[in-house]
Amino acid sequence: MTAAQVTSILPDGDVSMCNPQMDADERVIVSLGYKQEFKREFSLWTTFCVSFSVLGLLPSFASTLWYGMGYAGTAGMVWGWIIAMLFIQCIAMSMAELCSSMPTSGGLYYAAAVLAPPGYGPFAAWFTGWSNWIGQVMGAPSVNYSTAAMILAAASINSSTYVPTHYQTFLLTTLLMLMHAIISSMPTKWIAVFSSYGSIFNVIALIIVLITIPAATTNSPKLSPSAQVWGTIYHGTSYPDGVAVLMSFVSVIWTMSGYDSPFHLSEECSNANLAAPRAIVLTSAIGGVLGWFLQLIIAYTVTDIRAVLDSDLGQPFASYLLQVLPPQTATAILSLTIIAGFSMGQGCMVSASRVTYAYARDDVLPLSRLWKLVNPHTHTPVNAVWLNCFIGVLSCLLILAGDLAIGALFSIGAIAAFVAFATPIAIRVFVVRDEVFRAGPWHLGRRWSRFVGGCGVGFVMLMIPVLCLPSRTMGKGGLSAQTMNWTCVVYAGPMLAITIWYIVDARKWFTGPKVNVEHHMLGREGNVVIGVERKDGEGEGGGGGEEG
Repeated sequence: MTAAQVTSILPDGDVSMCNPQMDADERVIVSLGYKQEFKREFSLWTTFCVSFSVLGLLPSFASTLWYGMGYAGTAGMVWGWIIAMLFIQCIAMSMAELCSSMPTSGGLYYAAAVLAPPGYGPFAAWFTGWSNWIGQVMGAPSVNYSTAAMILAAASINSSTYVPTHYQTFLLTTLLMLMHAIISSMPTKWIAVFSSYGSIFNVIALIIVLITIPAATTNSPKLSPSAQVWGTIYHGTSYPDGVAVLMSFVSVIWTMSGYDSPFHLSEECSNANLAAPRAIVLTSAIGGVLGWFLQLIIAYTVTDIRAVLDSDLGQPFASYLLQVLPPQTATAILSLTIIAGFSMGQGCMVSASRVTYAYARDDVLPLSRLWKLVNPHTHTPVNAVWLNCFIGVLSCLLILAGDLAIGALFSIGAIAAFVAFATPIAIRVFVVRDEVFRAGPWHLGRRWSRFVGGCGVGFVMLMIPVLCLPSRTMGKGGLSAQTMNWTCVVYAGPMLAITIWYIVDARKWFTGPKVNVEHHMLGREGNVVIGVERKDGEGEGGGGGEEG
């Protein structure tokens, strides 16, 4: 690691305003307006590990199998994943470019404030931040709910008389939340080590599953014909086939929504403006390829989609395993998925706590003075961790109201994350001139930056209404409370309230990200900080600058 790599986003005058005793990473964060408060004990590898743990391919796939398989069957799974991943990779690369330029734990929220048109920075930050916060805070509860459901499904497999209750699911989910909060309150180095082992286990478990299922399947023949897998649409919805395939993207989007974690960990990462964007791109790319392999295995081995979806176990992945594997092998695979799910929930808790800390640091949240404190012993935002845990446990009370209520709440995760991802990218692509945005050492170059970002934003605009479609068309009986998709209500409702809050009150005191050192680097007049003209040719280059 060299100082030139880390500080290449700074013009010559900026570096001299920093304390010469600062290391390269601290110079970068000071140039963005913040003092160094965390220990930089995350490397590229450990940052990637946290991100990949949040991604949690195996448990995420198990949790969303109903969407990927239930809407369009095997053809939707194999084709849908490829198509969606191409656009998701565009979003990831555009996000990495922003991260390299502005490696702060505020992430997308900070970038939106800096890049927005003059006077609109505070609202852009407010809207992006709250959308991202909603998606982040609901991450750990939704993952832990799915993990708890798999644990109880495993118990049902081994005891024909046992039927899990909502109360038991709630208690088990709460226990998982408390365990993750305790781990997330530890020193950064310990969290990094735990994340490393968790990520390694996730990869090993995924490889075991990819090998075991086709090798141990009881099907005869073991694999379905390719023409059937790639060419047959399962009509799990009354929409046209094309719309059904788009609806199956929900599985991909929910699974691939954790690659922003390195952005939020960038203040704890060494060589952040290279390591963090590389971790973003690696997470999305490796996760996309391995996830598609898993989709292929499931698509080629499933024999009865309807039986998988309608099983009494209440967990489609467990039903699928029992359909294609001997009971003991199915239980072993499910156990690996449960452990991977625990690691994924831990990654979600860590990432969400850093987002909460970043927003509290800027006084966005009520009682921010409490949530922005960094524990002097662990050097981690412990108060933010336990705030998220408390909110998560409260949200899990909806488990007691039944599957519809809990599903409606957790379905906001995908759309909330997508909106937060796309907002600063859209500003960068469609509003900001190249003279305002100074690229970091990892960049796409002028030629590809707008094209790649535009593709990603266009995909988000297409998918937002698709994510709000009910599973079936209205038909003769119309929609009921049991059949409508509540995503638009449970996401748009809070966001509307937050927007009204800004218009009525918050705009009087919220000015965007609050810097805590004197020097500023990026931005526009009327927003957070003052822009600096870029030298001619700076930021140009091809294929990710340092090749993330």
